[in-house]
Amino acid sequence: MRFSHAAWGALAAVSMIASSLAAPAATYPEQREGDVVVKEFRFTSGESLPEVRLHYTTLGTPRRNAAGEIDNAVLALHGTTGTGKAFLLPTLGPELFAEGAPLDAKRYFVILPDGLGRGGSTKPSDGLKARFPRYGYSDVVAGQKAVVDSLGIKRLRLVLGTSMGGMQAWMWGERYPQAMDLVMAVASQPIPVSGRNALWRRLLIEGIRSDPDWKGGEYTQPPTRFRRILPIFTIMTESVLGLQKDAPTHAGANALYDRLIAGFDKADANDWLYWFDSSYDYDPSPDLDKIEAPVLAVNFADDELNPPQLDVMNDAMAKVKNGRFVLVPVSPETHGHQSLRFANLWKGYLAEFLATPAAQSSAERRDSSERR
Repeated sequence: MRFSHAAWGALAAVSMIASSLAAPAATYPEQREGDVVVKEFRFTSGESLPEVRLHYTTLGTPRRNAAGEIDNAVLALHGTTGTGKAFLLPTLGPELFAEGAPLDAKRYFVILPDGLGRGGSTKPSDGLKARFPRYGYSDVVAGQKAVVDSLGIKRLRLVLGTSMGGMQAWMWGERYPQAMDLVMAVASQPIPVSGRNALWRRLLIEGIRSDPDWKGGEYTQPPTRFRRILPIFTIMTESVLGLQKDAPTHAGANALYDRLIAGFDKADANDWLYWFDSSYDYDPSPDLDKIEAPVLAVNFADDELNPPQLDVMNDAMAKVKNGRFVLVPVSPETHGHQSLRFANLWKGYLAEFLATPAAQSSAERRDSSERR
């Protein structure tokens, strides 16, 4: 079946989940996977697990400076329904990590962690179901830090995040201000999840909890009725123009809905509930002045999750010591919130950010000088 670009973006959650189920063939230098096991992982809720597995993928080779420290590591953080491998999708990986791309894997050591609760990392569907401790973004960030520490990295060249990952990039800048040179947050806002963004998440959560087959999370057969509301994910994350293009008639809209429902056949109710509940503790707004690294924030004018009408970004960036905000205008190429998945729309800003003399590492300045 052939989908338009709009429909392909509308099926984002499905393809990102699928990407975590089957690892793509290694197409980047030194592409590897690994796990970190953290004993007695304590959640911010006060609960704990005897051990937590944190899965990750890496691209490229660590480069060490004169002091013996890795100086080319990049941490890339995925969105709510994705895994680290979401960055390897055709509209992201080649645009970001191929030879000559801004984060060329021949130059950078790229770390793609699966966030706690997702992919190859420990998650409710592994067995604990609704008995899994409630986790928030603070816990996910703590898990990411454990992965970075396990790889022997003291300072990251860049923390890059999209959507939920962008939100967590703000948190990284605040919590570990000496742990990175640069922060880039794509498709996010450094404010609490509230208003429409909170309401649609609650709708998903209540749709799962009210499914009679959910059974308080202790189901033996996966509940399926909640999937009827999962297209709200598409409605909120794809652009109005994209959806109109893909469903220009009433019949077309019904057909798209049916395709979306079919695409969510692998969705696990508990995992989804935990994913959308985990934003409960997100609010970087009070501590933006703690970020020491230069910050680049890129949003999209047709993003319904981070609408420019809220007019929060300029005030937020004023609190950051060294920050720049870019709002990508609506165009036939944008896809609302899902524009983040089309790196051709924003990789140019990343390249500029990395090339800014004040943002370059000493090694990169030396390399640049030698190339001249």
